[in-house]
Amino acid sequence: MTRRSAAALSVLCVGALAGTGFVLQPAMAAQNDRVAETAALTESTERHAEQLEAFNQIASAHAEKAAAGTLSGATAVITAAQNKADSSDLATTVAMLSNYEQLDPPRIYELVDAANEKVPPVQAATAEADRIAAEQAAAAQAAAEQAAAEQAAAEAAAEQAAAEAAEAAEAQAAPEASSAPAPSAPSNPSGAQAIARDMMAAKYGWGGDQFGCLVSLWDKESGWNVNAYNASSGATGIPQALPGSKMASAGSDWATNAATQISWGLGYIAGSYGTPCAAWSKSESVGWY
Repeated sequence: MTRRSAAALSVLCVGALAGTGFVLQPAMAAQNDRVAETAALTESTERHAEQLEAFNQIASAHAEKAAAGTLSGATAVITAAQNKADSSDLATTVAMLSNYEQLDPPRIYELVDAANEKVPPVQAATAEADRIAAEQAAAAQAAAEQAAAEQAAAEAAAEQAAAEAAEAAEAQAAPEASSAPAPSAPSNPSGAQAIARDMMAAKYGWGGDQFGCLVSLWDKESGWNVNAYNASSGATGIPQALPGSKMASAGSDWATNAATQISWGLGYIAGSYGTPCAAWSKSESVGWY
């Protein structure tokens, strides 16, 4: 080999090596880029998986919270509707939703929406039932009050009628008693009767007709006996005062003095009946005066 050939060969070898270096360098850079991209993708995928798991947990928590709130409100509506409105459809949905811990969030939200749609009609039906019941209760109360008022009015009317009947009967009996002829006065009265005749004429202006009634009245009561005493009632003296001590207003000697007893007796007749004949009519009708 000549020196020129060796030099040429040397140049060719160096060129070949130089050419190989220029070709390998871009290939190695591309491989390094792919490795970096693969590592970045792997890291990104791992982070996404963690975020996705956290998101699922948050979504489940929100769904379960929505389910719990809906169940609380819907259960209260079902309780209020008992014996008032049909809540069976809502109750079915609530029963399915009560297992929310075993359900996926989409299914939970589906049941929540269904329950919330069924709540208002049940509430409206319950409110209407309450309104009707309130009206019926008010009507019953008004009817009871009206019946009580009518009964009270009827009782008052019956009492008034009974009182009027008693007054009418008494008024009817009074004329019959007063229509009877008055007793005649004795022509020669005894000592006590003479005192009474003079006293009633002087103090009250009563004449012989009233004296005859007085004589008959006290004849019936005591026989004009100063010492007359009714053991069963305690009535005492000529006028049969009850108790006898009442006559003390006419004098302290009321127990023994005929004039004192007569004075008290005439005052009692005048104040209670007006005249001796009126007192006599009362005694004739009821047995006492």
